[in-house]
Amino acid sequence: MSDETTNGAAAPAPQEAAGPAFSVEKIYVKDVSFESPNAPAIFGEAGQPDLQLNLNQRVQRLNENAFEVSLRVTLTCKVGEKTAYVAEVEQAGVFGIAGLPPQGIDVLLGTQCPNILFPYVRQTVGDLVQAGGYPPFLLQPINFDALYAETLRQRQAQAAAGGDIASAEPAGNA
Repeated sequence: MSDETTNGAAAPAPQEAAGPAFSVEKIYVKDVSFESPNAPAIFGEAGQPDLQLNLNQRVQRLNENAFEVSLRVTLTCKVGEKTAYVAEVEQAGVFGIAGLPPQGIDVLLGTQCPNILFPYVRQTVGDLVQAGGYPPFLLQPINFDALYAETLRQRQAQAAAGGDIASAEPAGNA
């Protein structure tokens, strides 16, 4: 009875990968930092806070079908000339991608992967700012599709100017 299931039907044969596959293998915080260099004096400062946001994405191929994508957000808040706080979060994930052409892999790395990571970055940044004694901060949604489209436009301009992008690894928005 080794080839039958409990209901008497034949067990299906093991299958090879039948087509394109995308999986989230692991999501993790890679780096986190919060600095409030002028506390506690900054809490008494009057003035409108000036927020500067820097967003970076990095893609690293781990093996034939696995990629690490990391999303780094640096949020700097100044009141006047003084820095109130700097929050830095690098959220990363390992993604399995198989059965797709290089362009399809590049699209996933540049759009879907950062969209999956973004809510984690958003939560961690918000928690850090609030734990630092500052008013809650909600990182606004980011259109990674538009960022990817801009990256493609820049790549095409570079290719037209004589740059070699044909041998480049998939890079997402990096």
